[in-house]
Amino acid sequence: MHVFFFRVTRYQIIMSGARSEFPLEDVNINGPNYLKHALTSCTDPLKAIEEFQITNGILLPSLRPMLPLLDLHGVRRLDFHTSVVEALQEKLISHIDEIGAKEGKERDKKLKELLNKSFPVVKVKALRPIVMCILRNTAQIEDHYLRVLVRDRDLYNDTDTEVKRQIWKDNQSLFGDEVSPLLSQYISEKENILFDHTNITTQFFGPSPKVRRQGEVVQKLAHMIGNSVKLYDMVLQFLRTLFLRTRNVHYCTLRAELLMALHDLEVQDIISVDPCHKFTWCLDACIREKNVDIKRSRELQGFLDNVKRGQEQVLGDLSMTLCDPYAINFLATSAIKILQVLINNEGMPRDNPILILLLRMLALGLSAWVMIDSQDFKEPKLDSQIVTKFLPALMSLMVDDQVRQLSTKLPHDEREAAITIIEHAGPLPDAVEAYIQESSVASLLAMYYTLHVTRHKDRVGLLRILAVLANCKDDRAFEDPFLHSLVGLLIHVPEEFGTADFCTGLFDEFFFAGLQRDNVARHLLKLLWYVYPKLPSNRLHTLIKALQPTHQHSEKVHTLYHALHEKINAQQEPVVQADMDIDINSPLMSVPTPAPYHHTL
Repeated sequence: MHVFFFRVTRYQIIMSGARSEFPLEDVNINGPNYLKHALTSCTDPLKAIEEFQITNGILLPSLRPMLPLLDLHGVRRLDFHTSVVEALQEKLISHIDEIGAKEGKERDKKLKELLNKSFPVVKVKALRPIVMCILRNTAQIEDHYLRVLVRDRDLYNDTDTEVKRQIWKDNQSLFGDEVSPLLSQYISEKENILFDHTNITTQFFGPSPKVRRQGEVVQKLAHMIGNSVKLYDMVLQFLRTLFLRTRNVHYCTLRAELLMALHDLEVQDIISVDPCHKFTWCLDACIREKNVDIKRSRELQGFLDNVKRGQEQVLGDLSMTLCDPYAINFLATSAIKILQVLINNEGMPRDNPILILLLRMLALGLSAWVMIDSQDFKEPKLDSQIVTKFLPALMSLMVDDQVRQLSTKLPHDEREAAITIIEHAGPLPDAVEAYIQESSVASLLAMYYTLHVTRHKDRVGLLRILAVLANCKDDRAFEDPFLHSLVGLLIHVPEEFGTADFCTGLFDEFFFAGLQRDNVARHLLKLLWYVYPKLPSNRLHTLIKALQPTHQHSEKVHTLYHALHEKINAQQEPVVQADMDIDINSPLMSVPTPAPYHHTL
């Protein structure tokens, strides 16, 4: 069938003016040079053309009587041969795939023979799909074929991923060029979710791990890697380098999602050699089930305890897995839940092994960048005072807030006796304020307790923790995943923004402390997008003035600021117009009509 296909297409190739850097004579096809010579050296050009058609046409005696009939109907020979080629091409590709599906030396021998005969015409587009099909089914392509594909951009773009993998193994820069746009797309998608101000129903932590790794970028990367350990190692190195360069934690998320996508595809060649696989798999199951039971906690602890001497670098990848915002969110949320259980059972933090493990994993995840940057692969020791002093202080704060919340639900007569507790919250325990300035773990737990009280609409508890939250170590309270969650919860309590003390605690004591950051400005603008109608006019004026972007802010901040500014003015102008529709003889006409709110951009 392969030989017959080339005999059918030789006429099509020559008459369509196809050109190749390889002479067509290499595959026993009389090329353009032969035809030119025949027409210039013959005495009867028409007879020469007829001989060419007979020699290079379809050699089926039963078909020849039909050709003059096609000529009478105005069907060109080239069109006829093209239609036959398309039909044969599909069958030939199917036949080659059948050969490629087999195993053994006979298969490799057949494919090698077909490739040797076919590759010289790879630049002929009519024949290229056949050549590419043979390449795709060839397990080990010889280097001289790969070099031809790399040199010609047109050929390279038409090459299947299965073939490109063999090119990429020895060409890291070319592989990097292919991977880089996907990594940028992935980061952009994550940031779009975090900063999207048009849809408050979109929650960053909403999708399950299974759903997240079905995303386009993760699946494309998994397909590009295939079962190549070398390509997988290259991608991991790209992710480590970019994380180190940018401190962007979304690269840590991609590292975990990619490994679990390959786990779903059962790529044993890779998951059997990645030392982080079992740990990531176990953690993924915990995140999916939103729970850490005794069995899984022992497995996770066993992975951390059994890092062998000489393999300490594994801690670098484990720390990236734990630095993933979804892992951080799960660990911190679980820790807060355990503290609630301990309060109810009158337990102590140091007596709960699962809580200690969660804190240990948090400490490792939060130190990921420092560990990779310093190349000092040692698990950071969890400060014992976090367990013995900070957590008890945080639990006392939680108890205080719970008592106050319960007091509001008492009958009116009994609540009168508790009015002092309800309206006057005491200061934060000193240990809470001190440790969030010194410990990333303490900072994170304080941040997630802030989300907890916001979710339960405890305004007093929220204002109390907000008073010190801006002092978190390394400004962790101004990281995007936390601000996204906080803003999402605040949008659902718009009535609170009409009170002066709430605005002072939220804006003056917290948001303004990080307002010089581009991302904080974007989150605050998103919040105002929904709550500005509830704000007092003087507070709104102050916020708009404080948020006015400078040349140092990104274009996205400028765009969102202008959009918010226009939205506020558009909302206020109809009110002004309504004020103007009054009786001309009314004494109110002597009072100047208030102008719409404007602020110089």
